Amino acid sequence: MPSERREVPKGRFEVEIKMKLAMKSIVAAAALVAVGAASAASQTVTVGGSVNGYTLTGGSGALTFDRSLVTAINTGGIQLSAVTPATATLLKTSTGKYNNTDGNRPVFNAPITSLVVDTVSGQVTRASTSGGALMVAPATIEGEDNLASTGGSLSVTNINVDLVAKRVYVDINGANGVGSKTNYYLWDIASITGDTALKDGTAITTITGLTIAGGTTGDAFNTFAKSLGLTETGIVAMKGITSYGSIVSTITATKASTPPTPPIPEPSTYALMGLGLVGIAAVARRRAK
Repeated sequence: MPSERREVPKGRFEVEIKMKLAMKSIVAAAALVAVGAASAASQTVTVGGSVNGYTLTGGSGALTFDRSLVTAINTGGIQLSAVTPATATLLKTSTGKYNNTDGNRPVFNAPITSLVVDTVSGQVTRASTSGGALMVAPATIEGEDNLASTGGSLSVTNINVDLVAKRVYVDINGANGVGSKTNYYLWDIASITGDTALKDGTAITTITGLTIAGGTTGDAFNTFAKSLGLTETGIVAMKGITSYGSIVSTITATKASTPPTPPIPEPSTYALMGLGLVGIAAVARRRAK
């Protein structure tokens, strides 16, 4: 006769092992949820909106041209003007050239429109402004051919500064077939100092060492040169630019009168949470068999 199969009782040691396995599954699921929550840590706030207990009341970004950039602009006879709502301070010398001395170089001041804030650390990770600068290169200067340009123009507007990647993105509109480009990677940032978090009052951040993305052989440099119709003389002048300038960001905020609303988790958070629960269920089914 076939031997009778007897059910082996579960001992305390076996139960403890299963409890440990279940606990590991719960910890793994919690880790997945934490990863999803981290992806929802950034919040965009516009002027008048609140984040982390602060209300953004305004601010501006002041772009000051570097001396080497002003030299290249004067070489090409390029004329500067502001694109609203930005404003510009454009001082010229008695010879009609843009002033190249400290404190008197061209400055474009654009209003802050929005920020991206890390709601965990409170740090501003992106800052966006509206308006910007227009550069127009004439084909002739005082009746003579412009040796630096055959004619062209380029507008640089809606500056978006990525404080984490240290990059500056802009909207551009260029002549000579360049056309419009949105959120275009234009400059790299060498250094960021000052306040990088919202606070009650005024936070000032200084961004220095703006260099052309990709160097003098990259797309950004070529876009500048083509838009402005630069000749070899103009290109040589542009290659002599060591820095395009600096940006001083001034952001004003006040403590919000009501407690901030917690950020709404992104869909990815719920998806990862669901995966974690499915994992727990799968482990439980295997242990039950």
